[in-house]
Amino acid sequence: MDMMKLEHLQLEIEALADDEFAQLRRWIADRDWERWDEQLEADAELGKLDFLFDEASHAIETGSLREL
Repeated sequence: MDMMKLEHLQLEIEALADDEFAQLRRWIADRDWERWDEQLEADAELGKLDFLFDEASHAIETGSLREL
């Protein structure tokens, strides 16, 4: 991102009223979770999380899996 653009955004955010800032904060948090979900799905499709399924299967087979 161009630094001038980032600096402009920062100045605009600083100028927000409290309620507008709260809305922006919620929107950013929601968008962050959406991106995290997208990355998790992409990693799963690429097999990057297969080791977790393997560990869980092994724990089930050996009886060492515990309920939370």
